Amino acid sequence: MKSKRYDGAGRGDFLLWIVGAFLLYLLWESGFFTAAAWSDFNRRFYQNFIKDNRYMMLVDGLKSTIFMTSGATIIGVLVGLILSVIRVAYKGGIHIPILNKLAETYITVLRGTPAMVQLLIWNFTIFASARDLNTQYIAILAFGLNSGAYVAEIFRGGIESIDAGQMEAARSLGLTYGSSMRYVILPQALRNVVPMLFNEFIALLKETSIAGYIGIDDLTRAGQNIQALTLEHSQPLVMVAIIYLIMVMVLSKLVKKLEQWLSRGRRG
Repeated sequence: MKSKRYDGAGRGDFLLWIVGAFLLYLLWESGFFTAAAWSDFNRRFYQNFIKDNRYMMLVDGLKSTIFMTSGATIIGVLVGLILSVIRVAYKGGIHIPILNKLAETYITVLRGTPAMVQLLIWNFTIFASARDLNTQYIAILAFGLNSGAYVAEIFRGGIESIDAGQMEAARSLGLTYGSSMRYVILPQALRNVVPMLFNEFIALLKETSIAGYIGIDDLTRAGQNIQALTLEHSQPLVMVAIIYLIMVMVLSKLVKKLEQWLSRGRRG
């Protein structure tokens, strides 16, 4: 007897095949597979990506996107961890109202306003006079601080998922609250939230596509630059979308593998 999970996966695969077949039918009806269409496709592909090594614009844009995402992720994890500890500690009996209020306000404001607006404020208001500063660093700071608000909630949920008896046992052994949090609670919480942190990394990767609004030649902006050179409006952006899709699919696959590995570790 097949499991419900297997049946669900089978239905999903069947639906994917149906959608794929329908798209192929639409392409066939539009004449996409004719010799003339392919000849024009090849000509435009050469014009967009091969001529004058324009594909290097996408490569450089991809490097910029990965650099910003990686830097912002580091900032986001550090900020999120600090904010989550402040909020959990306040509930745990360490009452520092001003720190808790600042953390709560920070999370509310940065989660409640668009990332693009925050990016523009950082670049054109806060760092308006620092024109010699690389705008990539401004973007990393803006995206990192924005991500920190979301990571804080991820960490807070992970910490609060640990049984309260763990903290009580650590304190009964003579550990301070800080030591108990550092050596007992946080290692277990981190194990629980690692998959969610990877999902946040994936979301951040796509979110950096707005960096072009402050003049950064990221992957999306590279596609627009090719558009401006060749006056071709479809292939450059489709190529950008494909690159993002490949990266997200690879990262999503890694997240699933990680979740499976962590699940085996818990069962073991």
